[in-house]
Amino acid sequence: MTEISIAALAARLEKVEHDLAIEQDVNQIRRVQYTYGYLIDKSQYNEVVDLFADDGEVWFLGGIYRGKAGIRRLYIERFQARFTQGHNGPIYGWLLEHPQIQMVIDVAPDRKSAFVRGRSMMQAGLHETAKGDQRAWWEGGIYENEFVREANAAGDLVWKIKALRYYPFWHGSFAEGWAKTKIDYLPMLTTLYPTDPLGPDAPVEPAPRLWPATDVVPFHYPHPVTGQPIVADNSRAREGFND
Repeated sequence: MTEISIAALAARLEKVEHDLAIEQDVNQIRRVQYTYGYLIDKSQYNEVVDLFADDGEVWFLGGIYRGKAGIRRLYIERFQARFTQGHNGPIYGWLLEHPQIQMVIDVAPDRKSAFVRGRSMMQAGLHETAKGDQRAWWEGGIYENEFVREANAAGDLVWKIKALRYYPFWHGSFAEGWAKTKIDYLPMLTTLYPTDPLGPDAPVEPAPRLWPATDVVPFHYPHPVTGQPIVADNSRAREGFND
C-alpha cells in the first residue's frame, strides 16, 4: 500500500468519524430541546434554568432575558411564582403541554455551536376544580434557537441552550378557537428590568406581532434543494393591523 493511499484512507476515516460525531451532536441537541419541553410541561423550572449556558438568553413576548440572572427572573420569579405559586413542579389542575416538533438541527463544522428551528403547539389551562381562574387556551409558536457545546460542572463537554428565541404566533381560547382571537391578545413586554422587577433586559427589535399577523420567522438555514437563502415576503403579513 502506497503512502498516498494510506493518507487517503486516513482522511476518509477522519471524515467518517467527524460525520458520525455530528450526528451524535444532533441527537444530543434534540434530547436537550425535547427535555426542555418535558420540563416546561410539568413546571420544573429549576431544571429548565440548568439547560442554559451561563451567558444564555431567552426571547419571550418581545423581551430578551439575558444571563442566568435574567433566565431565572423569567422562569423562577415570573413563571414559577405565577403558575405554581413558587412550587418547582406540577400542581393539581394545571395543564401546560409544550410538545417540541418539526426540529431542523444544524451543527457547525467545528462542533462548538448549532442552530435549531422548531415549533411548539401548546395546550394550557386550569381545571374547574382547581383554585384560581378557570381557563383553557391554545398557543403555537416558532423557535429559532442557538446551542453551544461546552463543559458542565463535571468537566464533560455537553450541549447547552445558548439562545432560546421563541416567537409566539397564535393564541385562542379552547371555547372559541383562534378565529376570534383579539388583535394584540397578549401585549408585548415593553418595560425593562429593573423598572419592571420581572421585566426583560432588552427589547426584541423589531417588535413581533401576534396572530392574525402571519410574519415568517427568518430561517437560519438555506433552501435545502436550491441552496439559496429563504427570503420571505412579509409585506402582506399585517394588512389588517392599524399601527
